[in-house]
Parts: sequence; C-alpha cells; structure tokens
Amino acid sequence: MERLEFRTDLPDPVLTTTSDVRVRIHAAALNHLDLFVVAGLPGVTITPSWILGADAAGVVDRVGAEVRGVSVGDFVLVNPGVSDRTCEYCRRGEQSLCVHFQLLGEHRPGTFADYIVVPAANVRTVPAPGAGAAGAAGAAAFTLVTLTAWRMVVTRAMVAPGETVLIWGIGGGVAQAALQIAKARGARVWVTSGSDEKLRRAADLGADEVLNHRTTDVARAIREQTRKRGADVVIDSVGQATWRQSLAALGRAGRLVTCGATTGPIVETDLRRMFWNQWTLMGSTMGNDAEFDAVVAEFRAGRLRTPVDSVYPLADGRAAFERLASEDHFGKIVLTMQGEGEGEGEGEA
Repeated sequence: MERLEFRTDLPDPVLTTTSDVRVRIHAAALNHLDLFVVAGLPGVTITPSWILGADAAGVVDRVGAEVRGVSVGDFVLVNPGVSDRTCEYCRRGEQSLCVHFQLLGEHRPGTFADYIVVPAANVRTVPAPGAGAAGAAGAAAFTLVTLTAWRMVVTRAMVAPGETVLIWGIGGGVAQAALQIAKARGARVWVTSGSDEKLRRAADLGADEVLNHRTTDVARAIREQTRKRGADVVIDSVGQATWRQSLAALGRAGRLVTCGATTGPIVETDLRRMFWNQWTLMGSTMGNDAEFDAVVAEFRAGRLRTPVDSVYPLADGRAAFERLASEDHFGKIVLTMQGEGEGEGEGEA
C-alpha cells in the first residue's frame, strides 16, 4: 500500500483517435486486480505515475469526429477491456480473445482519475443515476464483474433451468453476479464463504444453500444433498485452494468454469476422473460486445445490480484499498470523483 499516492498534478487526457470518447468519471470501483497490479504482475511494468482502476461510470464530455451513437452529456458505463478490433478473434466477434487485448489499469491508464479516454466501442449509455454518489457508485461497480460472470454462466457453462450450481467465495463481486445470473436462469445455487455473515447476506441475494467452507467439507455436503449426483456447474475463481474440492463436488458431465486464481495458479487434475466423468473444464475472462450489450440491457431494465460495500472519496483511496485487502467486504468498494462532492484528483501507484 505504500506505493499508493493521491496526486493532482497530472494533465487531463485528450482524444487520440477520431473514434475515441472522453468520459468525466463520477465513480470507479476497485477489483482484486488492483491489488495484484500494486503488488506487481509478471510482464506488467507500471510507472510511478501509473493510474489504477478498471471499472467506471460517468458522463461523456468529448467525442471524436467518427463517433456515432454516443453524444456529449450521455451517462455511460465503461467496459474496461480494450480490443484492437483487427485480429482474427475480433473479426469473428470474440473481442475478449483479442491478441492485443488491454485492460484499463493494467495495460492502459485506469479509471481512478477525473477523466479517461477510451474507444467509443467501450462505452454504453444508461439512464443517469439519481443525484449523489450512491447511484453513480452502483453503476461503476457493475461492469467488470457482471460481464465476467455473464460469460462464465451464460456463454461458457450454459446454465439451464433446474441445474445445480456451486459458486465459491460469495463475498466477491464476480461470485455475487454469478449467483444472480444463475438464479435468473432457473438454477439451484449453492454458495460458499468463510464468513457466516456473508453467507447470511448471500441468502438474502437468493442463494438456495450456503456452506461455510472453513467448517464444512463442501464437496461431501453437496454430494449428500444431491444424493451423490454432484453439481452440474462449478464457478471457481479461487484456484489452488479450492480446485480439489471443486472437482470432488462436480457431477458426471459437469462443467467447471474458472476466471481466476487468487490463491495460486498451479493445480492438479486426475485425468482418469476427468475422462471417466466426461467433465468439461473451461477458462473464461471478460466478455465480447454482444455480452456487454446483454449485461447493459439487464442493468437498464433493473434486473441485475451489483451490491456496493462502501464508498470512499478518491483522496481516501488508500483506505479503500485497505478495505479490499482485508477481505471483510461484501460487494464492491467504490471511489467517487469530481462532481460527486468528493474532491478532485487522480489515484496512482
């Protein structure tokens, strides 16, 4: 955390292409990615003035000459994954697989600032929230975790009505979005946490069964409750610490989808169990344009919302990072920028 610094001396970004827009940020949300960037990621070099942050919501204040469908004054959600839109994956509509993919706050300057410049293809208009930071905070918290969860649950796992889904670590934003999406698709959902309070709140979000993974053998509990059948789908963003239990809980012809490795990237799999049970093990990250459109439509309709744990002014960004690192939060931690009554400036590493 000692690398974090609040600064007010950097110039505002300017449009670099005719297809860019500039967004005056009202709020931006933290992700565990930000902790990883501060700690240091292999192959990622950040400068002393690097701006962190991936998620954001705000108002467009400038547009390039070729921009259509977005106007100055529009309130927008920002998709943090930037694709070059020229590679073979982009041409077939899989922007999240772009060979030149860049993530805000990791490969490009991020959202913990007053303004950000992104391609117009990376923003979608939504109704402006009510006055004050609370509405903007909910919008800023939405995009990355919901887009990630949508691809995992809908596109990759193809969760169907009546299926059973296990989601690890319900305190996190992706897990909470996955819970809501899976329930909306008619699934029965188990969730885990090491906190009974987080499990109680997950039940309020719609979880059918809650399991404290510190005191319960999760795989055994699921096997018992499903008469040894196991889960149809496992959503795992934890990695090394949960992998063995994830596979033990997975039923025949089950699908396991992972989008992260917060406890470590190296795991072991008994291939005999994999082919005998005909499992499908899948990776997933971010989402393409069609999936972005889908989650934004859910947001506009009010069917999907991201829980917000707490809101801090940008100047108190260090405290927000400490809250995230403590793992005591339930829901997203959000920073508010200029225009929300919380001061001005840019947050950097």
